[in-house]
Amino acid sequence: MKFSQEKYIVDSDRPKTAVILSIEQYEQLLEDLHDLAIVAERRSERPISLATMKAKLNHGNTHKDLDFW
Repeated sequence: MKFSQEKYIVDSDRPKTAVILSIEQYEQLLEDLHDLAIVAERRSERPISLATMKAKLNHGNTHKDLDFW
């Protein structure tokens, strides 16, 4: 994600004490943080093949129009 025109709040004793983000930037950061949390949470899970996932998704699917694979 690339931010454009970040705005900072500065203190006389220290530079940059806070940052001002647009709502769009803030929401994107929250989404990215959520995605990273899910990745960290699932790090210990064993991967499965695409064929296995397709089989799991289509298990019991009797409607041919719902078979996306």
